[in-house]
Amino acid sequence: MDFGQNRAKIYSSLLELINHGIPCSLTIVTGTYGSTPQKPGSAAIIGEAGLISGTIGGGATENKVIQCAKGNISIHQSQLFNFDLHNDISAVNASICGGGMQILLDAQPEKSICVFQEIESSNRARIPGVLITGSIATGSGTVDIERYWITSLQSAVYGTLKPEIASVVSELLSVSGSENCRQLKPEKSEDEPVQTYFLERIDPLPMLIIAGAGHIGKALSHLGKLLGFEVIVWDDRPEYANPENLPEADQILSGSIEESFSEIELDANSYLVTVTRGHNQDALVLRHFIGSAARYIGMIGSKRKIIQVRDKFLGEGWATREQWDKIYTPVGLKINSTSVQEIAVSIAAQLILVRSTPNA
Repeated sequence: MDFGQNRAKIYSSLLELINHGIPCSLTIVTGTYGSTPQKPGSAAIIGEAGLISGTIGGGATENKVIQCAKGNISIHQSQLFNFDLHNDISAVNASICGGGMQILLDAQPEKSICVFQEIESSNRARIPGVLITGSIATGSGTVDIERYWITSLQSAVYGTLKPEIASVVSELLSVSGSENCRQLKPEKSEDEPVQTYFLERIDPLPMLIIAGAGHIGKALSHLGKLLGFEVIVWDDRPEYANPENLPEADQILSGSIEESFSEIELDANSYLVTVTRGHNQDALVLRHFIGSAARYIGMIGSKRKIIQVRDKFLGEGWATREQWDKIYTPVGLKINSTSVQEIAVSIAAQLILVRSTPNA
């Protein structure tokens, strides 16, 4: 998955613009060949004044799409473009990547507002799904767009899909990975219009829980949000656990560990970092989550602290050797970090590495 541009975040931003009545266009890279600046699934939201968020690769191609989108928004026309990136290096304002991209420009995303609302609801419930975007050629160089949102909880819907589409939906729902987009062109009869379907798996934002809102926790909260995580920060000190100290956190928890974390369940799309003010609190947070399915659990600490906490967990039977060995401690990549900001960067870099490594 392109975590730098999480799809759930793009569609959430798009829904917010639609709800505020702001005219915009959704552009998606639906197919590529050869060398290209972005992969299928990359998306951008374009408004009447230009790019709002996301990217489809930047440069000359993106500039052309932005200009087309600005014009199409006013006339409510959607299109499916093919861009050749084989230009010579001497070409001015042209792409020379050596491949090609197909880009869908939806000038009326508000027509799919119900689908985007379904995606938002699924994201909040941390349920992945597959968005089916169908583009139907109208014969005038434009396309009509229809969308469907399907999760594993909607098995009855499969019977209404074309067999080849249903098969891909099942495949995309079964496993999450880097290749989570497909483009299909089902066979049609002579009197049917050309239909192209783009299917993309959309996972909820990866959840990053930071236990400790001190200097490192605050810096990591900023980096986590920047890197596309849903950031939840806990600290039992109200003077630290507040919006003024943590302006970019999606959720701030305070109070006891038991009360704060009682309703939070870590799954394979969850990451936990403990950077509290003392090893006792780190150990309590760790004990609460060590048996979870979290993809990453990291604990800060000196070698002495880590040995003491490890011996306590294994000696008291709070964790198995296998569970302990999965903990990243000392937390962060070794980059000779010394300052608070550098330590936060080392932790963030480790989160990126784990997130982008299959079966890490």
